Amino acid sequence: MPKKPKKTRKPKQTAIVRFLGRPAKPAAKLSASRRHATGEAARKCVELEAALAEARKSHERLREAIDILPQGMVLLDADGRYILWNKKYAEMYRRSSELFSPGVRLEDTIRVGVARGDYPEAIGHEEEWIAERLKKLYQPGGRHEQTLADGRVILIDERMTEDGGIIGLRVDITELKQREASFRLLFDSNPIPMIVCALGDEHILAVNDAAIQHYGYSRSEFEKLTIRSLQAFDPELPWTAELSGNESAARTWKHVRADGTLIDLAIYSRQLVYGDRPAILLALMDTTERKRAEARLTFMAQHDGLTGLPNRNLLRQQMDDILLRTRRNAEQVAVLVLGLDHFKAVNDTLGHGIGDKLLRGVGKRLRSMLRDDDALARLNSDEFAIVQSGVTRPEDAAFLARRLLDAIGDPYLLDGHSVVIGASIGIAMAPGDGDESEKVLKNADLALSRAKNDSRGTFSFFEAGMDARAQTRRKIETELREAVQGDTLRPYYQPLVDLASGRITGFEALVRWPHPERGMISPAEFIPVAEETGLINAVGGLMLRRACTDAAQWPDDVHVAVNLSPLQFRLGNLLALVVDTLKQSGLPARRLELEITETLLLEKSSEVLATLHALRALGVRISMDDFGTGYSSLSYLRSFPFDKIKIDQSFVRDLAANPDAQAIVRSIISLGKGLGVTITAEGVETEAEVNCLRNEGCHEGQGFLFSRARPNAEIVSMLKTQGNWSSPAGAALVA
Repeated sequence: MPKKPKKTRKPKQTAIVRFLGRPAKPAAKLSASRRHATGEAARKCVELEAALAEARKSHERLREAIDILPQGMVLLDADGRYILWNKKYAEMYRRSSELFSPGVRLEDTIRVGVARGDYPEAIGHEEEWIAERLKKLYQPGGRHEQTLADGRVILIDERMTEDGGIIGLRVDITELKQREASFRLLFDSNPIPMIVCALGDEHILAVNDAAIQHYGYSRSEFEKLTIRSLQAFDPELPWTAELSGNESAARTWKHVRADGTLIDLAIYSRQLVYGDRPAILLALMDTTERKRAEARLTFMAQHDGLTGLPNRNLLRQQMDDILLRTRRNAEQVAVLVLGLDHFKAVNDTLGHGIGDKLLRGVGKRLRSMLRDDDALARLNSDEFAIVQSGVTRPEDAAFLARRLLDAIGDPYLLDGHSVVIGASIGIAMAPGDGDESEKVLKNADLALSRAKNDSRGTFSFFEAGMDARAQTRRKIETELREAVQGDTLRPYYQPLVDLASGRITGFEALVRWPHPERGMISPAEFIPVAEETGLINAVGGLMLRRACTDAAQWPDDVHVAVNLSPLQFRLGNLLALVVDTLKQSGLPARRLELEITETLLLEKSSEVLATLHALRALGVRISMDDFGTGYSSLSYLRSFPFDKIKIDQSFVRDLAANPDAQAIVRSIISLGKGLGVTITAEGVETEAEVNCLRNEGCHEGQGFLFSRARPNAEIVSMLKTQGNWSSPAGAALVA
């Protein structure tokens, strides 16, 4: 352990120490001859005591002065012995303060403190720690820190005096160290890249691990850089705007990584002192991925996710720009709305995966047929819109429509399938058919409906009457909703007649709408609207309940037939509706017949078949309506065991004079007999048709020859005269 060598000369003492340390000697009695000398000595003694009192007073003032210092202070002589110390010093070393006394060596108090564990840094290597501490005491070269057992941290600053003594200052920096620890915890382990820069020369003083990982520079490489060397393009410092009172984090900064890639950042800055230097702490929020995600969201909000084409919203913006430009010249704009024909059949037969690929293929073909100035968008499932600018006459739009139809009609090879799809096009011309994007699109869509209704695979221009028809349709929809809510729809019943006996076996319920102003509205007018709007579910449920309630009052051997729409199956509550209706009405299930069309079985979904089987298990009879008009009628008979097949009226009309129709009807009747199901012919209007059907062995007939559809009150009267139905001629009298 290094010790300061002892000096051979006597240690120099200050006047204060000499006088304070030496007691005064008692005065001796003097002879008369020396009285004069004694008086002089007494005077000098008085002066000395006065000086000594003044020295004591100065000493007290000095102690009072150092006691009020906020720092701890200690004064040691050349041998490291205590001369003077203040209260703050004693408070800092309170565990050893009882050892402090003038003349006691600091080394001895340190050794006692080490032995008691006052200095945790010394544990395990006590002598080495003491030697290092004494070296710093006798050869002071700067400040150092000391940790005490209670966790406090003391900053020690010791200096040599002119006479070889030592003066030491102590500052409690515990709170500062805690703040530093908190900063380090926040800085070092923060997942956000953080950098400390010198406020003066802009050099990077420190970086956290996240910054090293994010930028790709090592810590030593970072410390050779300035913050400007990371910036791309922008000479302004990220904290300049903040210091001037502006919001610097609101803008985006671009930095360069070690590999040269650019990143977008939002930078937040804060001033601090780092290692006695004014500095800036920068928190670097990488917004590169966020900006890319925002760009993707913006694209998705304006484009179709399947084809990548603009959607309706973006198309309207593009149309507004195009229409604004064309207002300044005499040119026109053609808007073509293209709808694929029978696209649902592709999805149902080949699957939605093939359907999606078909839509992408259609989009690519359309794009290849257009000019760069033309706009293309996907509006919905199977509809696309084309905006053709620079048109001088309608023939230009017609020419483009023909080219598009030809291009769409070529086969598509998709996953080994050759798919052929047709299309129809509606065309509206601006500004003649409207000078706003939404109006022109609406009119083109009306023209598309006309093209699909008249003959698919062609195009149609908008006409003013189309909008009037659309207004009428919307009025029907509104009034139909009111009719459903007001329960004004009524079932009318058309008889089903046994052709052999002429007796009524049942009735088909047909919906009728008695309008307070327009009279009886034809089902052909409002049923399509009900199916398009989804109102058919409410209409169908209403008719089922009313028909079962009425039929429950008929004779027990008379059944009632109710038509079901495919949309009622998709709703998912049809079985529960039928069960509840039968229970509420009291009608036996065997007297209820539900008629479905081949369109329903085109879906071939497991849910549809499961519902049909469940209904049949209740005892309800299932009938296939309009047989022979679908695509795969025979295959449908194999999908489900029907109770009845109804021959469509198109095969019955003029049956006696049409050999082809006779052959078809004969085949259907033969098929029905082979399957053991009832065969009913629809649309019977003449005696000749009845005779022909009877000769072929048809079971039932239905049509105007027997009776038109009638309200329930008339049906009750008809059933009471059942005895009059002994022959077809008699049946005709009822009509």
